[in-house]
Amino acid sequence: MQQHKLGLWVLTALVVGNMVGSGIFMLPRSLAEAASPLGVICAWLLTGGGVLMTALVFGNLAIRKPELNGGPQIYAKELFPKGSNASILSGFMSSWGYWIGNFAGNVAIITTFASYLSTFFPILTSKQSLFTIGSLDVKLGNLLTFIVCTTLLWGMHVIILRGIEGAGKLNFIATAAKVLGFFLFIVISLFAFEKSNIGSFVAPRYDEAGHSIGLLSQVNNAAVATLWAFIGVESAIVFASRAQKQSDVKRATILGLFIALAIYIGISVLVMGLLPQKELIQSEKPLVDAIGTILGPSGGYILAGLGLISLLGSTLGWVLLSAEVPYQAAKQGLFIPAFLKENKKGMPSFSLILSNGLAQIFIFSTISHSMSAAFDFVIYIATLAYLVPYFIASVFQLKLTLTGETYERARRTRIVDGIIAALATVYSVWVIIAGTADLKTFMLGVALLASGIIFYPQVKKAVQSTKTQQKMSA
Repeated sequence: MQQHKLGLWVLTALVVGNMVGSGIFMLPRSLAEAASPLGVICAWLLTGGGVLMTALVFGNLAIRKPELNGGPQIYAKELFPKGSNASILSGFMSSWGYWIGNFAGNVAIITTFASYLSTFFPILTSKQSLFTIGSLDVKLGNLLTFIVCTTLLWGMHVIILRGIEGAGKLNFIATAAKVLGFFLFIVISLFAFEKSNIGSFVAPRYDEAGHSIGLLSQVNNAAVATLWAFIGVESAIVFASRAQKQSDVKRATILGLFIALAIYIGISVLVMGLLPQKELIQSEKPLVDAIGTILGPSGGYILAGLGLISLLGSTLGWVLLSAEVPYQAAKQGLFIPAFLKENKKGMPSFSLILSNGLAQIFIFSTISHSMSAAFDFVIYIATLAYLVPYFIASVFQLKLTLTGETYERARRTRIVDGIIAALATVYSVWVIIAGTADLKTFMLGVALLASGIIFYPQVKKAVQSTKTQQKMSA
């Protein structure tokens, strides 16, 4: 079976494409609301620096531990004695939570695609009632949205099953168009930038009680918002086994991070100069309103088109990633064995079908309010599923530098990597605390991770079976 490998630029496109999705279109408003211009810039620098440390950890581990591929959550098993129950259980649980977070997140991207498409096809928002099933009143707009979302999901499914090379190239084209579009937005915005719109660089922000919020608190609030802009930086690590060279994984992660950071900072700062602060904070479509000051009403259509391209690339990348995570975990003996099934192109067919099948259930949320509430609930508590793997990878890198494993005769590199790992660990702890600020989110997130325990006996049985076969063959 011939398996095509992913080069540097396709891996970079996966990183950028998965990071820069729909969030960028609302980020300028949420940041302006949370902090002053100085606070926003400080938040970007803080988050960018923390994520850079984490990205360097990912890159180092891809080179030093190339056999451990499939995502940062895989490293959980290496924190415990090899083959122990704790090793297998921790690897399975972290992979389980990360997988659920991925396919649930896919639905958020897909439904956002439909909302941008409604700019060109307003019928998607039609409130005309078609029929009633029990207490469910099905409206024309909701039904059409459901059809669009379903078509997009399974269209990506078919593309991915045809092979990693084709899917990777398509993602590269979408990401290149997306990056070009955003950089053109930045260039156009430079000519219309009005410094007076920004106002005071240290303009005060107030909480609900009317109390002034200090700069450090502003930075903390804004940094939580900027954090979610970097979810997906681990994408190249997930596809490490499909990379042409392991060194490309590190390069793609760092390069993708800097491209995304340039887009984020550029757009966040420039939108502040296009719209007055009060107007920006109240805006429901900040980028559309900002480009409208330059290009008029046609700017809204241009931004909606860019949004569609952006979301197409993100959908393809995240559907691909959500199927790859349990597949690679199963190859490591950390997931349900059925996920090992491949098609003739070497793609994880069972994993893809089940991941998209579960995502399809949540797509019913576009019709049913009760399903919508359930979907929002899962997204809400999946916070830990994204954040914990960053912490796991950082701690594992720290463990390697402390024990000296893979660092024979490389004392200087070991010290540098140790400092990077320590900084990434501190950042990861802060991220988990900030991202799960209330106890309810934290406890429900833990419950989500623990929900996979009923499938653990299958994983354990498969591991024992493999060990028995190895002993017999020996």
